[in-house]
Amino acid sequence: MTLSNERRGNSVEHDLLIVKQAIAGHKEAFEQLLVLEEEKLYYTALSYVGKKEDALDAIQEAVCNAYLKVHQLKNPAFFSTWLFRILIHECYRLLKKGQKMIPYEERELLDRLHDQEYVIGNPIDLSEAIQQLNHSQQMAIILFYYHDLPIKEIADMMEKPVSTIKTYLHRGKKQLKRQLERSASINEKAIDPS
Repeated sequence: MTLSNERRGNSVEHDLLIVKQAIAGHKEAFEQLLVLEEEKLYYTALSYVGKKEDALDAIQEAVCNAYLKVHQLKNPAFFSTWLFRILIHECYRLLKKGQKMIPYEERELLDRLHDQEYVIGNPIDLSEAIQQLNHSQQMAIILFYYHDLPIKEIADMMEKPVSTIKTYLHRGKKQLKRQLERSASINEKAIDPS
């Protein structure tokens, strides 16, 4: 084992030790974990709610909920996934409360779709198409393509089997393709009505 691997191994053990301390009720350990996740929490919340103030509100509520429930966490290795699941649920609660749409960088999402056949028509069409997906498909598509999360982690966050997440992604992409093709066809007819 090289020195860098030893350090990495010790780092993982140290993080698990901190998580275990947080689960045991040590406030400082919980705060230390939040500092490690701070930037990722902020950008995740911002990608969902769109405004800095709303992102900070979502983080504050999620952190409060996590602090009150951290003693219920069964597996310390999943602390980060558990925390982000709470944050995402809080973002959705905030969006429902304000009846807002889920914002995201359309251009970045377009770039991240693997197969270019799904990207037909104008980028604006993608926003409308994603809004028409059901909640589960929408969440899976955004987490996978926009946040680059692995399917296993998305499954943990959404509390669904991996196969279900794959189905959401497959059906979501298929529906996006149909909607975007339909939109492109309508755009072509509008440009050339003959």
